[in-house]
Amino acid sequence: MKKLLFLLLFLLAALQNYGQFDLGIKAGYATSKLNTDIDDITEDIKHNFQFGAFARLGKRLYVQPEVYYAQSGGTLQVSGTNEEEHIKFNNLCVPVMLGFRIINGEKINFRIMAGPTANFIVSKKFSGDEVIETLDEGDFKSIAWGLDAGLGVDLWFLAVDVRYEWGLNDIYEPPVNDETMKSNIFIVSLGFKIF
Repeated sequence: MKKLLFLLLFLLAALQNYGQFDLGIKAGYATSKLNTDIDDITEDIKHNFQFGAFARLGKRLYVQPEVYYAQSGGTLQVSGTNEEEHIKFNNLCVPVMLGFRIINGEKINFRIMAGPTANFIVSKKFSGDEVIETLDEGDFKSIAWGLDAGLGVDLWFLAVDVRYEWGLNDIYEPPVNDETMKSNIFIVSLGFKIF
């Protein structure tokens, strides 16, 4: 553990001397939707929030690892009825974005980015009607993989990102049939560079 910490500090110091290094905090708004192939079920979005931290390493081409707490999920409805079931996940999210500064000014930058993200689902909550019979916490995997892509603008110490996350893996494991469910998320966040 000490060797890993020393290596990390050495790498950060080298990157700061060689290239650009930013560290900051961020908060954002997200809408998420659980897309499923279950018969007679329609999906609706859920409004969520997120907050956490990010680092950015590099000048024109950069890597941006992040860690943040976020909520996701969605609303499932039986077609043609008012029966709704609300599913909420609390996640620890770890995306690693690879970005490129299209405009690379001193005061303003315009960026494009893409990369994988791992959403570790730390808790699940169900409320409303029982749309899917016998739906249980154990029916969902503990990690949702995603692919993020988006745009960003930096203005002095502020960083605004707009991203879309496509769910890559099926997070629903029903005990009887082979129905699928993936989580897709739209994110708008505001970051503050503190270093």
